[in-house]
Amino acid sequence: MSVRNVLKDIHTRLTPLSDSPALDAQVLLAHTIGKTRTWILAHPDTHISNEQKEYLQHSVDRLEEGDPLPYVLGSWEFYGLDFSITPDVLIPRPETEILVDKAKAWLNEHPSMRLAADIGTGSGCIAISLAVNTPDLVILASDISLQALEVAQQNISQHNISKQVFPVAANLFPPTYKRFDLICANLPYIPSERLHKLEIFGREPDLSLDGGSHGLDFIEDIIYEAPQYLLEGGLLLLEIDSSQGLIVKNLARNQFPDAIVEVIPDLTGDERVVSIQSTYT
Repeated sequence: MSVRNVLKDIHTRLTPLSDSPALDAQVLLAHTIGKTRTWILAHPDTHISNEQKEYLQHSVDRLEEGDPLPYVLGSWEFYGLDFSITPDVLIPRPETEILVDKAKAWLNEHPSMRLAADIGTGSGCIAISLAVNTPDLVILASDISLQALEVAQQNISQHNISKQVFPVAANLFPPTYKRFDLICANLPYIPSERLHKLEIFGREPDLSLDGGSHGLDFIEDIIYEAPQYLLEGGLLLLEIDSSQGLIVKNLARNQFPDAIVEVIPDLTGDERVVSIQSTYT
């Protein structure tokens, strides 16, 4: 079977399931035969083996059963890097790159501040992206899920940054006497009732998505505890739901009355990250 015919067949099967069936078909085929999408498109008459065809069939079957494409592939790109992904962790999303952009820019402006925490690290995509782009940064990456930490450790090893990023089992902040220059967190923030109506419900771990009745359970906890862990002059970055900007901003101001608090939009204009810049007293 040729690449052209395989792409056509997969496209037909994925059309009812995906908003981008052609792209998904290309990504899946490229992953299967170990080539790039560009190579796939440039070699439409190349034939694939029976073994590859069987693997594709199984993969498309999983997609038709409702498995998200990143879990089928076992990997996903974030911030220009490739991450191993399993159903034990949230699939990295482009909007989270806004948080990484803000953190990276701040680290560049504060070269003496090099101890960070990534709370609820999941796959480790935030911590690892920052470490790769800031070679002298040290990050404690915490998560309550041991399965998630195993995935994070795999990604840490894959990117050769085991001397920079240290996974820690913890509910929010890792047990340490040190305070952090930078704290990043992408915690569950979807209200429970709304989550149950979303397509992702049951397909990605509820532990990474369900923020309680108002979506603020974990965000309130981290803001309440953060003054004990954030150094004066440090930065706290929180990813939020687009409806939570004003509420989280007010919560932050109550706990950090002297801080500079701002809400940063994502590329679609939705409020996505709350930045809490601590000031020196």
